Amino acid sequence: MNTSQLAAVPPSIDPPFWRGLKWGDHLFAGLVLLAGGIAFGRYHALMDVYEQAILLAAVAGLIAFGWFWKPIRLFVPLCGLLALGGVALYGDDLARGQSAFWLKYVLASQSAVMWMCVLFFLAMLMYWVGLLRRSDTADAIGSWLTWAAAGAAMVWFFVRWREGYLIGADVGHVPVSNLYEVFILFCFITALMYLYYEQRFATRRMGAFVLLVVSAAVGFILWYTFDRQAHEIQPLIPALQSWWMKIHVPANFVGYGSFALAAMLGVAQLLSSYGVLASRLPSYDTLGEVMYKAIAVGFLFFTIATILGAMWAADAWGGYWSWDPKETWALIVWLNYAAWLHVRLVKGWRGNVLAWWAVIGLLVTTFAFLGVNMFLSGLHSYGSL
Repeated sequence: MNTSQLAAVPPSIDPPFWRGLKWGDHLFAGLVLLAGGIAFGRYHALMDVYEQAILLAAVAGLIAFGWFWKPIRLFVPLCGLLALGGVALYGDDLARGQSAFWLKYVLASQSAVMWMCVLFFLAMLMYWVGLLRRSDTADAIGSWLTWAAAGAAMVWFFVRWREGYLIGADVGHVPVSNLYEVFILFCFITALMYLYYEQRFATRRMGAFVLLVVSAAVGFILWYTFDRQAHEIQPLIPALQSWWMKIHVPANFVGYGSFALAAMLGVAQLLSSYGVLASRLPSYDTLGEVMYKAIAVGFLFFTIATILGAMWAADAWGGYWSWDPKETWALIVWLNYAAWLHVRLVKGWRGNVLAWWAVIGLLVTTFAFLGVNMFLSGLHSYGSL
């Protein structure tokens, strides 16, 4: 082909992304828009302009997420239907939670979270059976149990939200306000992130390690429930009566979930490097790659959450930053993972040093989340054990 012929060939242009959407994508988007429209129609009078904007962003974000990751197109509608079933069974009478069979044993928030705990424990056991016995069947069962546990957590979220308003208009709030609620959010986010990487890298052999940290959180939830009665819905304290909470807390816990997932993969990578379970685990490089992607996502969301937290502080206390212990330790966490990403992307570091760093990073993050509230005092000293 000569020069004139080459010039006559039109350049290739990628078609717009919407040309690649299938009927399932459009159906999912329609369902989400319908649900969002119904929610807006029923509750817009109770929402300020910021909360309406959050609803709009949540609808758009969920549609985009469903287009990006196909399993969400089935997972979200199924969980939504179950949650709507629980809300409908309640009607306007909270006492029905003790008499209606499906509420009492399945769909009431406390029933749903108990199912979540059991399913996560079973999933962890099946993943370990699959890892130790090289059983694809056990791995598949572990994966399905993890999906079911995440579904129970999502049902819990919406039903508990409704239960709060059944107690009283001044009590109801989005359930991300205390340690009990955010630990369930942590389990949900970490599980979904793991399930994405499980599909993306076509391996279920990471689940045994990731479900360990989720199960540890489940153990805390059970202790906190039965020892401290933390599952009881309480009114929000004044410091948390803000629409900022609805976006700051979930963004934070995408970060926490990502860092926890990366740390457990760091443990797996370290064991593999010393020849422990090396033949059963994904390759050393695969574990490192998933760890890197998880930290990158977590760092992005933790950065967003930190910015949102500063804006919330300015709105509530008149200043963006006060060097409160919680803020200081959040900065330490941010700097830790910024340095981790820097040495990997710029300096080209790989291997065990980054795995150890990810594991130690989770300890730093855990202290920033729990330890500060337990041992230090400050403006954020409202979430204690």
